[in-house]
This record gives sequence, C-alpha cells and structure tokens, in this order.
Amino acid sequence: MCTLVQLIDMILGIFTWILIIYIVLSLLLSFGVINAYNRFVNVVFDGLQRLIEPILGPIRRFLPQTGALDFSPIVVFLGIWVLRSLLAEYAVIPACTGMAFR
Repeated sequence: MCTLVQLIDMILGIFTWILIIYIVLSLLLSFGVINAYNRFVNVVFDGLQRLIEPILGPIRRFLPQTGALDFSPIVVFLGIWVLRSLLAEYAVIPACTGMAFR
C-alpha cells in the first residue's frame, strides 16, 4: 500500500512539472520568444499539448470565458494539491516513514 501511495504521489508531482513546462512554453510561443516554426519546439509542444489538453479541456467548459486569460491550469494545480494533501493525510500508514509529500 505504501508503494502505491508513493507512486501516485510521484505521478502527481511529475504531472505538476509537465503542466508548468506546458504553461511556460505556451507563453514563450505566444510572445514570440521561441520560434514557433522550429521543428523541435513543435514536437515538444505538441506532445505536451496531447498530455495536458484532455485534463484542461473539460475544466475550460465549466469555467466562465475570460478572454485571453485561462484559469484552468490554476484549477488543475488546486486539484493536484488537494489530492496530494489527502494522500498525505489519509493514506499514510505508520510503517511508511520518510514519505516525501509536499
């Protein structure tokens, strides 16, 4: 059970970093800092978009339209924080010591 909780926590942590990279890369592309026609950038951004958009898409449908501002990543960050907090509070077995919950 302890290994499963650690695995879920690690997956949520990795997804958090993937989401941060996606947000930064999309901002850099939209402001023209990174060349949008670079093949490597397109491949990386397309891969990140395929990972992130299935999560952000349904959340965007429920949020009100705010124009250029997209609040769906904030909702996902809050959801991940809640899940990791619940894991830390309820799933920790006394034998599981040294778990790195954040």
